[in-house]
Amino acid sequence: MKLLLVEDDPSMRSTLERALSRRGLQVATCGDGALALAAWQAATPDVVVLDLSLPNLDGLQVLAQARRAGLSTPVLILTARGTVGDRIIGLNTGADDYLPKPFDLDELEARLRALGRRRGDAQPESGVGSLQLGALRLDKASGAIYCREQVMELTPRESALLQALMARPGHAVAKERLFELVFPGESEVQTEAIEVVAYRLRKKLAQTGVTLMTLRGLGYLLKAE
Repeated sequence: MKLLLVEDDPSMRSTLERALSRRGLQVATCGDGALALAAWQAATPDVVVLDLSLPNLDGLQVLAQARRAGLSTPVLILTARGTVGDRIIGLNTGADDYLPKPFDLDELEARLRALGRRRGDAQPESGVGSLQLGALRLDKASGAIYCREQVMELTPRESALLQALMARPGHAVAKERLFELVFPGESEVQTEAIEVVAYRLRKKLAQTGVTLMTLRGLGYLLKAE
C-alpha cells in the first residue's frame, strides 16, 4: 500500500516513515502544505495521512483543494487538535477518518489498512482508462468522476458508492455489498448508513441524466436516461 504522509514536524515525520515502512507500507513524505497537492498528484497514493498544522497551507485547505481537483484518495487526518469541532470540520471537508495525537501505532496502521481496502475494493475491475455512463465519466487513474467534463464535488463515500455502481451499470448491487465498499471494517456503523450516502448522491445526480434507483430487496442500480 502506498502512503503519502503530510506532516510538518521532522521528528514525527521521520519516526512515522520508519515505523510504517517496517510494517510493509511504501511511504512518501511531505512537510509543506503548498507542496502537498503536487506530491499527492505525483505519488497517486492509496491513502493520505494529513496533519492540520502545516506551513503555507494548512491541512484543511490542502484537503479542500484536493477534493475540488477531483482527488478522491481516502484521507486520515492526524493532528494534535482533538476537539469535536475540529473533527467535524475535517470530516465535512472530505476526510475519511480522524486520529488525534498522541496515538497508538497499531491503531494507526489498522485504520490506514481499512482505508486502503476501501479504495481498492471500490475500484472498477474492467479495463483501464475510464468508464462512461451517460454524461458521467470515471477516470480510473485518479478516481475523479466528471459530469459533462466538470469534476463532480463528491465526498469520498459518495465517490466510492458511485464508482461501485458505475462498474455495473444497469445491474442491481446489493446494499450489503455496497456497505462493505463504502464503510469497510467499520463494524460500529449501522448498515442503514448506506441509505444516507445514497440519498445524498441521488440529489447530486439529479441534473446529470443518470438516475440512482432503489430496488426493494435487491439494492441499488444506476441507469442512464
